Amino acid sequence: MILLDQDEPERGMEALRSSVGISAVERVGGAEAVGAAELLQRPDVSVVFDDLGVAVVSAQPDQRHALVTTAEAEAHIIAAEPERVAYASVITEARQTLTGFYPTYRSDETEVAHHIRAQGAAGRGPAWDEYQMTWGVQATRANWSLLTGRDVKIAVLDTGVDTDHPDLVGRIAETASFVPGQSVEDGHGHGTHCIGTAAGPTEEGFRYGVAGGARVLAGKVLSNRGTGPDGQILAGIAWAVSRGAQVISLSLGSPVEQGELFPQTYETVARRALRRGAVIVAAAGNESRRPGFVAPVGRPANCPSILSVAALGKDLATAPFSCGGINGAGGEVNIAAPGVEVFSAAPDGTYATMDGTSMATPHAAGVLALLTEAHPDASAAELGAQLQSMAHPLPQPARDIGAGLLQAP
Repeated sequence: MILLDQDEPERGMEALRSSVGISAVERVGGAEAVGAAELLQRPDVSVVFDDLGVAVVSAQPDQRHALVTTAEAEAHIIAAEPERVAYASVITEARQTLTGFYPTYRSDETEVAHHIRAQGAAGRGPAWDEYQMTWGVQATRANWSLLTGRDVKIAVLDTGVDTDHPDLVGRIAETASFVPGQSVEDGHGHGTHCIGTAAGPTEEGFRYGVAGGARVLAGKVLSNRGTGPDGQILAGIAWAVSRGAQVISLSLGSPVEQGELFPQTYETVARRALRRGAVIVAAAGNESRRPGFVAPVGRPANCPSILSVAALGKDLATAPFSCGGINGAGGEVNIAAPGVEVFSAAPDGTYATMDGTSMATPHAAGVLALLTEAHPDASAAELGAQLQSMAHPLPQPARDIGAGLLQAP
């Protein structure tokens, strides 16, 4: 991945042509990013995403040294970073629920009313009555909000969506696939589940969606196996920004080593998205094995300009798998949300329960949609800051939960 000076991207690419021998270059605007999927598969073509100021360059082994040397010397190239593969951030296989939702346990109304209190989390934890709505909707207090995220555009970049799911029909504004040879239909289940949490039904029946009035841009950037290279994810971000997304939800990532810095490419893309009015939220990652081992927040969630979302269990304790902010310089957790035993939509018109920071992230995306509806004149950066300022404090260290438990306005 080549991060270019956005004011003069052609200068950087010209340096690569002359010094590295890169010849075939395709420039892609945001609205044209849908066509990038096939281009990214061609070893003889480099793709420049004009709206992001990023190029995905195909370099042969004998060209790589020249590429790095040129990137270091050329003022119009900000960074050169290797492309990686990202994974859907789910910790368990989906547990299918074909005919309805079955609550795990109940409690009296007094305990439910005080479910977010810190002393509950420090002790045996709160209990949830899940006959009418999921515990995630209750924990974030989305059920108390008068807002629905009406007409706010949430881009969920994931494994696609079941476009015929009865709960999602009419909620999907646009779809696009950035995976070569695969339609936007979700052959994995992860994307449909995340979309259901962010913007599933809130009007009647059992509620599991946070922002039922939002409009969803469903971008398939991960294959039906749940994986995808950075190029596909960047193509999805370019498309989402060009289509007016105000929230971009990334329940995906790849692990990093302790002490590893954030990727400059994603950080700059996130800043440029903020200037275009889009907040990016991303899953912190599932590599921890608490209490014995806490893994660092993965990429791209470890970027300072991307909101990193950790996962909480039903007792409001940090989920054992949830990554922590042990790397500085952007590798912090920003906020925590429900990420264990999360019920939502699944392909073929069914439902499933999943665990992971992937499940926490669309809760945050949905609440951001509510905030956007409430404050239509606020900038994307202001909305991200407000999301964190509204969090409910919990006893865990900020390393694990950031500002605290996500709360709806």
